[in-house]
Amino acid sequence: MRFLKEFREFAIKGNVIDLAIGVVIGAAFTKIVNSLIEDVITPLLLKPALQGAHLSKLADLTVFGTVKYGSFLSALIGFIIVAMVLFMIVKAINAAKKKEEDLPHATPPPTKEVMLLTEIRDLLRNKK
Repeated sequence: MRFLKEFREFAIKGNVIDLAIGVVIGAAFTKIVNSLIEDVITPLLLKPALQGAHLSKLADLTVFGTVKYGSFLSALIGFIIVAMVLFMIVKAINAAKKKEEDLPHATPPPTKEVMLLTEIRDLLRNKK
């Protein structure tokens, strides 16, 4: 029973839920990137080359009829797009943090104890 209790506490922690959300969003993002490559980039940029090879998709490119280097190129383009998007996100986050760090931080008001000690110090100075 203790094992199940520990597992439940682990599974309910925020980190596990955040990770699960990240995986789901990552899967959806993968579909977007694949569509971008297959439906936008390939037709716009590689259409003449694919037509010359009598192909409709980049993934159909092969060497010796068996080596599908077109699939590799498609995956490579997808990786570059994902890496670029992640780079831009991290760069934006770092810029936001830097702006936040550059803001002047207001000092908190002194506590009642500090104010009382300051009054006592000032009274002792005035006695001298």
